[in-house]
Amino acid sequence: MELSTVLLLGLLLLVLLWRKISRPKGFPPGPRPLPVLGNILQIDFSNPLKSMKKFSEEYGPVYSIYLGFTPAVVVRGFKNLKEVLVNKGHECADRPRNRLLEDISGTKGLVVAPYGQAWKEHRRFTLSTLRNFGLGKKSMEERICDESVHLIEELKKNKDTLFDPHLVIDNAVSNIICMIVFGRRYDYNDSTFRIILNIIHENMKMASGFWAQLYSAFGFVKHLPLPHRKIFSNVKIVFDFLERVLEEHRRTKEPGQPRDYIDCYLEEMEKGQGERNKSTFDNENLFICVADLFIAGTETTSASLEWCLLYMMMYPEIQEKCREEIDKIRGVREHLDYEDRIRMPYTQAVLQEVQRFASVVPLGVAHAPIKDMQLNGYTIPKGMMIIPDLSSLHYDERQWKYPHEFNPENFLNSEGDFMKVDGFIPFSAGPRVCLGENLARMEIFLFFTNMLIHFEFHWPDWKSPPDTKPVFGLSQVPKRFKMRLVPRQ
Repeated sequence: MELSTVLLLGLLLLVLLWRKISRPKGFPPGPRPLPVLGNILQIDFSNPLKSMKKFSEEYGPVYSIYLGFTPAVVVRGFKNLKEVLVNKGHECADRPRNRLLEDISGTKGLVVAPYGQAWKEHRRFTLSTLRNFGLGKKSMEERICDESVHLIEELKKNKDTLFDPHLVIDNAVSNIICMIVFGRRYDYNDSTFRIILNIIHENMKMASGFWAQLYSAFGFVKHLPLPHRKIFSNVKIVFDFLERVLEEHRRTKEPGQPRDYIDCYLEEMEKGQGERNKSTFDNENLFICVADLFIAGTETTSASLEWCLLYMMMYPEIQEKCREEIDKIRGVREHLDYEDRIRMPYTQAVLQEVQRFASVVPLGVAHAPIKDMQLNGYTIPKGMMIIPDLSSLHYDERQWKYPHEFNPENFLNSEGDFMKVDGFIPFSAGPRVCLGENLARMEIFLFFTNMLIHFEFHWPDWKSPPDTKPVFGLSQVPKRFKMRLVPRQ
């Protein structure tokens, strides 16, 4: 074949590929995509928030990008995010296709499952079961306070050293969801459990990175020896761990005496055995629901508490004001109750400011319309990936008094009273709002106040100030740091 013919065919192929990723009529504008790759090379996947903000400045609060051949719509700003998550929440409550997530968990479970009867039944069952095991009740508060005792004792062991709090914070938080789902907690020196938690954090980072995006964009990538394979080897280790937990439950479960979420689910499966074709409760859904709860119940709450410690060391005057309020409300009691937060405007403001300024879950979880819909004058087709940029709310100059600095006054009125801000939705909103929101809020408040009751937290060396640049993933976590613990008398 002559060279000119090859070049002509190559040019024709490029034109066809270009047309394949051209924007349809009525679709949101966005940066011009490259053939095949789309906009992948224009996004810094080590932290795409800056790229997304830059695109928004040029194309508006609703714009589109291409991840390979796959189009996605990015939504920013309070007005448009409220429209997608709340006003049209049910219309946008589906999940888009994602090759990576589907190869890991199919379309089962609570997080990535499509909007439909199975997902509704499982969400309703899970919320009901969590409530039965204490969610929103005094019994759950007591569990968290009991775990706080273990946490404080572990911290005391490290009072005379430079101490990295990540491991014990991580373990303490994870133990709460483990007690609900598995019916047990894990010691802080359990090496097997530590490996599992480390793997979860590694995958949360990798799942939003460049290689994961490449995998989801191009099916053939799965056969190549690229870094995405680490995600799947990690998943196998975690899934093997969960399978052992499930097998133990099947072997030791006693009828009518559920110990935890798994036992309740197994009983629900037994109820549906007579109508096997109708019940959505099966072994595969059980497995993925357990994985969803375990992973989601660990990462973001742990990250929030680590950010709390980091900001308290950076702003010792804020740390001391929190402690003064804690001591005033606590009196002679060993610890605070969750209901005490109502009388603690400053501490509440600090905790919410941590979540705002750190923007722990900056992009939420992608949504998709269940039918063609209109948004901001554009047509969004059914099944289209919608990326809700929640971080755009957290630094919006129209929403906050001090959008670009850490300042609890963002949540305090002129009289010093705590105030709610509409633009603060760290757990998303609408039908797909995080079902563990109330548990996470309770954990953050009780763990944080208990630590401040027992310790002062100090940065060890101000010649090397804290690095607050986050490690981006499905959640934003602080870089590992060491601190100096000073026990309080």
